[in-house]
Amino acid sequence: MIRFYFHPTPNPAKIALVLEEAGLPYEVIPVDTSKGEQHKADFRAINPNGKVPAIVDTEGPGGKEIRVFDSGAILLYLGEKTGRLIGAAADRGELLSWLFFIATGIGPFSGQAVHFQHAAPEKLAYVINRYRREVERHYEVLDSHLKGRDFIVGNEFSIADISAWGWLDRAPRVLPGEATPLAAFPDLERFFKEIDARPAVAKARAVGKGHAFKKEVDEETRRSLFPSNFPKAAR
Repeated sequence: MIRFYFHPTPNPAKIALVLEEAGLPYEVIPVDTSKGEQHKADFRAINPNGKVPAIVDTEGPGGKEIRVFDSGAILLYLGEKTGRLIGAAADRGELLSWLFFIATGIGPFSGQAVHFQHAAPEKLAYVINRYRREVERHYEVLDSHLKGRDFIVGNEFSIADISAWGWLDRAPRVLPGEATPLAAFPDLERFFKEIDARPAVAKARAVGKGHAFKKEVDEETRRSLFPSNFPKAAR
């Protein structure tokens, strides 16, 4: 059984999708990051970095319980555990390259673009331009790669596609103001729509729907989500 620590944000969404695609049994454990539940000692014992997603595999290697945190690590772990969604051995280098491209590029630049456009108290034009342009540059790289291709790696659906889908799904929030933010990247838009039509995506989107996650953005939310913005003594 996989215990899946979840909040409805892009990185946990990737794990919901890989679990559904792989057909693994799992238990969803909500972590309301707007209430600061990710900073509690019991969760920090699972992810010392205090972020979701994280999993605990109760049937890890040798039958022992194992924790895995960070979405890229979890995707690789579950792919290797099941032997699915990791492509051919000959594609291993490509798989790792694109996984890290997303994890170090599309993911963090998208996250910062969202923060400075939607959460920051000051809308700093230089900062917003910097992160939006870097998102667009990364989109261009992936769009060019996908020309004439159905999948990012090899000839079959993989965890690289899942990783990209998680963030592309939030393109309207990452690049607000654009009626169709992926329209300038036709192959990327096609790729996203094809992934988004997979049956497992609908199931992944339903994960956590029965839990009332906090939506109000107040002082507690800001301190919970952006603790480094505040003096340690005031947390």
